[in-house]
Amino acid sequence: MPSNKVVKNLISTEGLTEELCAFLNETRETLHGAERRIFMAKVVTLIGYGGKYKAERYLGWNRSTINKGIKELKSGLICVDNYASRGRKRSEAQLPKLLKDIHDIVTPLCQNDPTFRGSNIYLPITASEVRRRLISEKGYDNTMLPTTRTILNKLNKLGFTLKKGHERQTKKRSGQGSLG
Repeated sequence: MPSNKVVKNLISTEGLTEELCAFLNETRETLHGAERRIFMAKVVTLIGYGGKYKAERYLGWNRSTINKGIKELKSGLICVDNYASRGRKRSEAQLPKLLKDIHDIVTPLCQNDPTFRGSNIYLPITASEVRRRLISEKGYDNTMLPTTRTILNKLNKLGFTLKKGHERQTKKRSGQGSLG
């Protein structure tokens, strides 16, 4: 990292020079988490008065991230980012017995591959039918169950493959055609 004197010389009255901005952003991109925030805080403190504003305007840095980094730099305590706890929980976490109940419903209906070419287990049932049976047989509420697509994914995860249904073919009528 350049010294305090070098950074102050590269700062003009309009802002930071393009070379310094490029250098600082490239360096920032190589860092992650607390290291990145502390780097940003050090740069802002080296810039001095108006450093947060200049970093936000000329470097495109977020001021709240800079503030968090300054607090970490001053206190010496690192804020731990808990990315794993963000987002929606898996349906198994919300409904712990779901996979067992799906398995109980589809196991009596399992069929092996009739050609014996693969080890897939086929089901003559649709995912929407499995969902309907979860509601009627296992007592799940319609609002608490995941979507049909999610149940299809859970069936695939359990190793079941749904057999494609046979579509009815419409018969062609013979003798009818052109009027000529």
